[in-house]
Amino acid sequence: MASYDPRTATGLPTEPVGSLPRPSALQAAYARYDAGEISREELAEQQEAAVRDSIERFEATGSPIISDGEQRWSSFATYPITDTLGGTGLAPGLAPVGGQFFAIFADGHGRQLPRLERGPFRYNQYAADALRKSLPHAHRPMKQAVIAPSMLALLYPLDEPVPGYTREEFEATLVDECEKDIREAFAAGAARVSVDFTEGRLATREDPRNPWTGAGLLPHFIELINRVMARFSADERRGIGVHTCPGGDRDSVHSADVPYNNLLATMFDIDAGYFLIQFSSERDRDPVLESIGRHLRSDANGVAQMAYLGVTNPLNPRVESPQEIADRLIRAADFIPREQLGSTDDCGFSPFSIDEKPNHGSPDYARDVAFQKITARVQGSRLAAEKLGL
Repeated sequence: MASYDPRTATGLPTEPVGSLPRPSALQAAYARYDAGEISREELAEQQEAAVRDSIERFEATGSPIISDGEQRWSSFATYPITDTLGGTGLAPGLAPVGGQFFAIFADGHGRQLPRLERGPFRYNQYAADALRKSLPHAHRPMKQAVIAPSMLALLYPLDEPVPGYTREEFEATLVDECEKDIREAFAAGAARVSVDFTEGRLATREDPRNPWTGAGLLPHFIELINRVMARFSADERRGIGVHTCPGGDRDSVHSADVPYNNLLATMFDIDAGYFLIQFSSERDRDPVLESIGRHLRSDANGVAQMAYLGVTNPLNPRVESPQEIADRLIRAADFIPREQLGSTDDCGFSPFSIDEKPNHGSPDYARDVAFQKITARVQGSRLAAEKLGL
């Protein structure tokens, strides 16, 4: 694990979730690669160019820790099992069609998972594979996001068993693979690793179009993630986070209408060291702060949990001012112990390789806005730290 003190640069810790909008040229390259019009090497050239630009612009924001914006991934959820959203490079045993929707968004579109047809299951690649390529370009500590085992648990069909491969066997492998994903990221040089748990809030939504969301799976999801956390020491878990948000695809969400306390009342049972929590886009913020303050643990099996509040909304092109961000954090300190408070963005800025960003007008403009929001977050966090005496 790379040495990193999250308080050094800003007083109040601040950290990105992970993804950035891909440039239009990279989005076009993903589509052309899926269509067989360009080679894997040509796609990799576009990915490399986008990573270099992402890191250079990320470091210019003043952020004490950065990411490569997930430019080498097609999806935050399925990077271990497929190269692209179109299913190119799909892992053995998976069918590209016939799986369930993991999310149906407010604008009506959905994102579908592959379907597990046979075992044994294994990852095709790990987050560290991308991180190793990106780290040589960075002059600041880098974080890495990985997908939660709970998301990939949805690969296993709800309606029937996979012949010769039980759900228990599959989930045991998922826990092993997630642990490996985290450990390899740290071994590659990540200063922090966060686990994407966007399905957490969605798990309590009653939606007949999406049967798994009405199946009462949230306790099981938390149990799966805790099986991973149990593999790490308290010192290691200080650098392992969990991210939650109501989705963020095509500037639309999938679960913002679900009562937030459905998740917050139990999410902090996860023995992670910190949480990256969507907050800025909530209509009624004080009840969210009250719930976080009530449930955030000062001792999660040896770790005092940190709450990194989302203070920018990636789905809205309006750039928050540093003072606006500082005010939100100062208000949060009325509910959350200031030594357990940090800041982040509500969600990753673009979780999928092809994301039109209709509220922004274009992916390239959304990319410019993302860096402006990150800059404001860093500056606002400094202002809040000064006011709070951190």
